[in-house]
Parts: sequence; structure tokens; C-alpha cells
Amino acid sequence: MRAVVINEYGPAENLHVEERPVPEIADDEVLIENYATSINPIDWKARLGLLKPMFDWNFPVVLGWDAAGVVTKAGARVTKFKAGDKVFARPDIDKDGKRGTYAEYVAAKEDKVALKPEELSFETAAAIPLAGLTAWQVVQDRLHVKSGEKVLVQAGAGGVGLFAIQIAKYLGAYVATTASADSRDLLLHLGADEVIDYHTTKIEDVLHDYDAVFDTVDAIDAGLKVLKPSGRLVTIAGHPTAEQKKAPQDVSDWWLQPNGKQLSELGTLVAQEKIKVIIDSTFDLTTSGLQSAHKRSESRHAHGKIVIKIK
Repeated sequence: MRAVVINEYGPAENLHVEERPVPEIADDEVLIENYATSINPIDWKARLGLLKPMFDWNFPVVLGWDAAGVVTKAGARVTKFKAGDKVFARPDIDKDGKRGTYAEYVAAKEDKVALKPEELSFETAAAIPLAGLTAWQVVQDRLHVKSGEKVLVQAGAGGVGLFAIQIAKYLGAYVATTASADSRDLLLHLGADEVIDYHTTKIEDVLHDYDAVFDTVDAIDAGLKVLKPSGRLVTIAGHPTAEQKKAPQDVSDWWLQPNGKQLSELGTLVAQEKIKVIIDSTFDLTTSGLQSAHKRSESRHAHGKIVIKIK
């Protein structure tokens, strides 16, 4: 099968197409013919070697953690899926680094997979798993956002931020977010009540007595300043220091836990148009396509998800 791999850590130019063996599946896994995947900041951070303390992979490494496609084979213990099912998934991170989603075939545990709603294209479905699940788990399960609360989502124009704004609004919150001026109209259209230009304004100068902060930029101190004493802050971009944990507010970090049931719930909300998937750009599964996609993501100028079309 075709896959895009790296043979060493470094710049986007290290990404290239190689022939790789189709993954062998375990009894609790399905094999997915992959139609689309997407780019997340974790991808290029991994490419640069920044995740090496967590994942000590052996090269060559296949990156990518979003999949959307068709089941071609189901393991002996799989009961929820069969060959021919259209699915999407955020597979577990492979300890060997060989089973990423920049590939024509992907293996995934049954409990990390969801049926793709017919209303969604494979490209749209592929844009949901990592970013959508991260936002869902933080906003609903960690921050426990409730109707009428005030929530700040940092970096609202990022992949996670776009989902987080919409999920918080779906739960009935008043949502402020930070972004550059050119993202303002998009974020207001998606439901943000207040968009703060981080180039010109400090959040602590304009926001007060917030119930929850979703920190995606490692600005924990600034987030704490806008919270009520009883407020909650969750970061996916840093780790609270011992001093920050002494604050009266509840402060914690979070790492996505792949979950097929939650992914199915998210897919339903997107199919019902209660949450919109914003796609910034689409590239092909080629050496030049992946290099360009990584550079686009790394520039931090993307407004929405960057999708890789495979089939």
C-alpha cells in the first residue's frame, strides 16, 4: 500500500511516499480502506521529534491519527462492524509508529470506530475525530459546561477551537474566543458571542468572572485571571505548574482518549448540522501533498481543518 513516512525527525521535506505492508489486524480490530485523513498540529510536532519523550518510535514512521473509509476486514471478535461498512475513527497511537493514517489502509480497535453518517463525505468525516473528540471531551467531560455559563475558548480558529466553540454553544454557554481579526466573521457565524483579537487585546483586560477556560495555547496564567474563584481551566497545550495548581480554581491538563461511542455522537451532531465542519484546504496523498499540508498547518494560518484525500 502507499503510505507517507518519515525516516528521521526534521522538516516537512522529510515526508515522502513509500510502499508499506498492509497492517495485520488483531481479533478486536477492523481493517479500513482509507479514503481520507486530516492534519493536526500533533502531526508536525511528532515529525519534529517533539513527542519522542512519549513515543520512542523506530523509523520509518507513518504519522496521522484520523481515518475515514470502508471496512474491508473484521477481526474474529468484532461484532459491531463488517466488511463494506463506511466508518471513521481516531485509532490508538501505535507504539511502533508504523500504523498511522497517512496510508491507504488503517487498522483500528473496534471501540475506536464509528459508523459514518451517510450525510457526511469521507473528507468531512476525516476532519472530525482527533480535533472533534478533543473538544468534546474537554468541553463536556472535563469542564462540564452548562447552559448559561461563560466559557473562553483560546485560539478559536484552530481545528480544536472551531469544534469547542460550537459544542459549548450547543450546551447553552456564552462563548468568548481569541483569534486574529481575519477569523472574526467566521467565528461569529459559528456561534461565538465575542471574538477578541489577541494581537491587540489581552483577555484579562476585557473578560472577568468566567466559569470555564479551554486553553489550547499554553496561556494558563492569563486564563486563570479571567476565571471566577470557582472556575475551571483545562489545557491541552501545556502542563500546570505546582504554583498554578495552588490557585483556587480547578486547573488540569488533558490528552485525548479515543472513543468510538463519542465519535458516533459527534458525527450525528454534524449530520444534523448542529455542528459544522470547516475545511481549510484539501491535498492528495503524495509526497508534495503531505509536505504542503504540513507547511500549511505549521504556518498557523489555516482556518479550519486540512484534509488529505486518499481515494
